[in-house]
Amino acid sequence: MCKHFKSLLNILRLLEIILCTLALVVPMFRGRMVNPYGIYCEFIWVFCVIMAVVLLVSEIMLLHILLPNWDDLVCGLTMLCTLMVAAATLIFAIVFGCLSCISSVFCIIFSMAATAVFLVDSVKRKMKCPKGYLSNLRGILRFTEAVLACIILAGATNYFLGVEGEFRPPAMLWCIVVYVVCLPVTVLIIPIRLCSLLECLIYCIGMDLLELVFNIVAVVLYLSAVILWPVFGYKHYREYNPPNCDYCRHNDLDVVTVGTIANLILYVVDLVFTILARLKS
Repeated sequence: MCKHFKSLLNILRLLEIILCTLALVVPMFRGRMVNPYGIYCEFIWVFCVIMAVVLLVSEIMLLHILLPNWDDLVCGLTMLCTLMVAAATLIFAIVFGCLSCISSVFCIIFSMAATAVFLVDSVKRKMKCPKGYLSNLRGILRFTEAVLACIILAGATNYFLGVEGEFRPPAMLWCIVVYVVCLPVTVLIIPIRLCSLLECLIYCIGMDLLELVFNIVAVVLYLSAVILWPVFGYKHYREYNPPNCDYCRHNDLDVVTVGTIANLILYVVDLVFTILARLKS
């Protein structure tokens, strides 16, 4: 068994598992997590541990030879984990970080270390896989859109949990529908692009055409959310801020607003690349 960990990549993978597990376990000593931002961070650490374990075991047992796009898949998932752990580190530090919170400090340190290890691993994997969907710009755009959508949903959930029903206008609920509709389709495109069999099943329609249609719809939907969320969200936020936590809801509104604008830009860029790809074909 030890012979498998003479490889630097396997050692990095083992460190990723250990550090993400520590980042996940340490905050649990404070009790059950109920904050949506904290739940999102815990989900990220669990997801990255599972991904690292599955990839490590698959390579040790040589299961990866069954997949022709293995290098692209591993490179893409490693870069995805890098982005997700970096986001979790930043979110946890902003929401829960304080000098007197020892468990939070250790959690942030472990998560930062995991981010660094994932980053080194991503660079080395990218050097081995210069081509491929997930390991290049189109794939990076896709999973960045998905990660941002999850952060947006965490912020929106935290906002709605802290306000009365009268401050949840239909326009803001429409924005939630936008995020919920676009996220699974964005995630679904990735395995379809990676799996040749799935791509062949929809060959009669054309994957590029489907992506083009989805990107146009996503841009229109996110454009409506960019307009509606801040217009209705900031309108009366001072009226429903709790007295012991000034601007709590304002912070959630900021997270969702900035995330929505950023995702709109990503979908526009993705749309441009999709159009260029169709023009070349």
